[in-house]
Amino acid sequence: MITIGATTWSEHKALITEDRPVTLAEYAANFPVVEVDTFFYGIPRISTVKNWQTQVPPTFQFVVKAHRSMTGHVDKKANLTELTETFVNFKLAVAPLVATGQLKTVLFQFPPYFIPTKKSINYLRQIRAWLPELPLCLEFRNQAWYQPKTLPSLVAFCRQERFTLTAADEPHQTEASVPFYPVVTTPDLMFWRLHGRNQQGWLKKGPNWRKERTLYRYDHAELEQFKQTLTGLQNDVKEICIIFNNNSAGDAVPNALALKELLGIDFDGLGPPPPTQLNLI
Repeated sequence: MITIGATTWSEHKALITEDRPVTLAEYAANFPVVEVDTFFYGIPRISTVKNWQTQVPPTFQFVVKAHRSMTGHVDKKANLTELTETFVNFKLAVAPLVATGQLKTVLFQFPPYFIPTKKSINYLRQIRAWLPELPLCLEFRNQAWYQPKTLPSLVAFCRQERFTLTAADEPHQTEASVPFYPVVTTPDLMFWRLHGRNQQGWLKKGPNWRKERTLYRYDHAELEQFKQTLTGLQNDVKEICIIFNNNSAGDAVPNALALKELLGIDFDGLGPPPPTQLNLI
């Protein structure tokens, strides 16, 4: 099974005709999964999560990004007590999704300075101990994890600890990026995040770096390459979930729908379509 979605829902104005934020219900009429980065900035209330659930069909699923303190994206390092409490609160917040089978996975996206050391490996083991039953994905942002001497051990470690190793498509010529490496480490899920290939934007610094780094639209030939790779992998794993994160200029949804069309797949159990909808293909 192949599922396709994008990061967040409100920004994807290609799905509607009006110039306004897209609702979750409108998004769920087109895609069966969404990545939610709300948790990265602050763990939402359980009532907020339950409200999301009322807007989507029962089969719709969420990829939830781990809180930034859980991945070291903070200036002040949390002590063990604080970090343990964060994990407890995070687990409580995603509990409604777990109860209904709507949690696709929890994404741990680590910063470039999280490198392969014994300390890092011990922390990954601690994450699994704190969240023993949840599906967890790892995404790294440092080339050192993918060096020839390290990569086989990383794959074996992920299989042992039941981590899905994210296949990230991004500019590969920097230390703070990784090669696109789709490999099965968990039998139920392979997870792709497609950030675009904007080399100059990926290295951009300043107040707008987040927007510029994903300013990219995949062309037909690049989507065709993804199709060929997917065709060769889909018998090796129960599901391949693909999230387009190249949304700086609204390219994620058009690319997602174009890949869906190339693959010739339809998504079951979508929400009801809005009264009017653009034909993007």
